[in-house]
Amino acid sequence: MSSLLVSLVVFGCAFGAAVAGIVLHGKLPEHHQDGESKDVVKLVMGLIATMAALVLGLLIASAHGYHHTQESEVQQLGVHIVQLDRVLARYGPDATETRDLLRQLVAAELERIWPSDRSATASAGPPPREAGEDLYEHIVNLAPKTEAQRFDRSRALQLLTALGETRRLLYEQASGSLSWPFLLILISWVVALFVGFGLLTRYNATVLAALFVGALSVAGAIFLIVEMNRPYSGLMQISSAPIRHAMAAIGQ
Repeated sequence: MSSLLVSLVVFGCAFGAAVAGIVLHGKLPEHHQDGESKDVVKLVMGLIATMAALVLGLLIASAHGYHHTQESEVQQLGVHIVQLDRVLARYGPDATETRDLLRQLVAAELERIWPSDRSATASAGPPPREAGEDLYEHIVNLAPKTEAQRFDRSRALQLLTALGETRRLLYEQASGSLSWPFLLILISWVVALFVGFGLLTRYNATVLAALFVGALSVAGAIFLIVEMNRPYSGLMQISSAPIRHAMAAIGQ
């Protein structure tokens, strides 16, 4: 389900609940609308509003932290790619084929995670196993002739291992940090809260506009939460610039 669709559903539920509360207000008996009854409703609404605000803040903070972590790991991948290419370049002409293979693998990863075809589906899943193994074998099969080349080969293997670990971490975290049951409970609290808003007022244009803005604000917050939990697609996707810059540096 897309972020926009989820937020529209939340908006519809919240605003619809407010309108239902206004309609219900006109049908309640008089003794249900006395001061004591309204005070109890206000107390319950205050309790629900506090819980909803806390959970909403927690979900936003969690989604932002997840998005930032993924962004940092992509930047780290770019740094490791450049470092690996520099080490292979320092090794000498014998590593030229290995550098070409590295460039091919990076290009394939870019197309898989950030496809140039907008209709294609982005995938942060693990890359084909053979690709990483081929690069590993190329580096292992290098025959160093000097102490410096032996050090460069060892360093290249370390960087390749770090690349694999970071890439695997990205894959394991790709499902996101959003708990849908948690979100559903929050939406149910919001619906109950907007029903209470409607119960405490009579219909007029100002009240309707205020309820509309309130429902829109909650839907916007839910949109941000869902969107940040999909870092490789949508409006807030992570930039591919670190990897593209790294690919451009390979071979130079």
